[in-house]
Amino acid sequence: MRKPVWLLIVLLGVSVNNPVVAQEDPASLEEGTITRVGTTAAQFLKLGAGARAISFGGAYVAEASDMSAVYWNPAGFARLSGSHLQLSNTQYLADINYNFVAFGTAVEPVGSIGLSLLMVDSGDMAVRTEMQPEGTGEQFNTLSFALQLTYARNLSDQFSIGGSLKFVQERIWHSKASAIAFDVGTLFTTPFERLRLGASMSNLGPKMRMDGRDILFSEDPSPNTQGTAEIVNAQYRMDGFSMPLIFRVGVAWDAMDTGTHRILVTTDAAHPNDNAEYVNAGAEYSFRDLIAFRAGYRNLFEPDTEQGLTAGGSLMVRIHRDLAARFDYAYADFGRLTQTHWFTFNLSF
Repeated sequence: MRKPVWLLIVLLGVSVNNPVVAQEDPASLEEGTITRVGTTAAQFLKLGAGARAISFGGAYVAEASDMSAVYWNPAGFARLSGSHLQLSNTQYLADINYNFVAFGTAVEPVGSIGLSLLMVDSGDMAVRTEMQPEGTGEQFNTLSFALQLTYARNLSDQFSIGGSLKFVQERIWHSKASAIAFDVGTLFTTPFERLRLGASMSNLGPKMRMDGRDILFSEDPSPNTQGTAEIVNAQYRMDGFSMPLIFRVGVAWDAMDTGTHRILVTTDAAHPNDNAEYVNAGAEYSFRDLIAFRAGYRNLFEPDTEQGLTAGGSLMVRIHRDLAARFDYAYADFGRLTQTHWFTFNLSF
């Protein structure tokens, strides 16, 4: 078991010391920490997935025990047996429709293979200009999605690894930006079996750059002189923006497990490349794995955050010996931005 333990330690060390997300030098801290907020593309990749994970406050990297594991920690996907389907929906802030769909199955002795789709749709909005602030009569929308292929495997009874390859695209009207990104994760069950350690790195990829006919325009390069080139086709030069790279390390502890009653406590520390570090924490009480109640708090110690309290629950319905459905609900508070409600359907067979 030495090799898996060392692999976990190495990943934890990289997540703390990676220079890509290192903080600014101490001199810059005199007037406040520079957090690089708003400097990355594909922000939808940071929203989370699955109502159970959200109700834990997002502290899920060491628990990751349903199909939302492909989002939080791909290694947790290896711990699932049989086949699983998850459908999740929330009406996010500003009436943005947010959906997550994932399917995965265990293929012995190869490992587990899954496919998932995360999609954010703004709906139609009126095109407004400086000259026509009430609208031009045209409609536009924004659509962002990530199509993800995940592979995970148990290297032993205690140590699991997993990784994902995903195609990410953001669209707004007639322009779009695309990129390929990677996720990787590890999950380790300590000799004290009630304690699990997890670590993951998400959204490692190149910069994204918008391109499309919306950035094209015609320009007269010399409006004050006569010449043959009166109109020249041109386009705006668009900057590239990094992916929202994030490292997570966490602990999950079964504080009590009698077979009938179970209390689970989780906590995560996150290190993003476009904000300050923060901590998530959550807890769950479940009865016979049939009903569960959860509460959590997310983005602790993050300056100026509007995120905070989360809560939720679930109901398990055993349809057949090998067929079960679980319904999850989560509430997430966003302070002055009100709140969101998450609904997830899980099917295991």
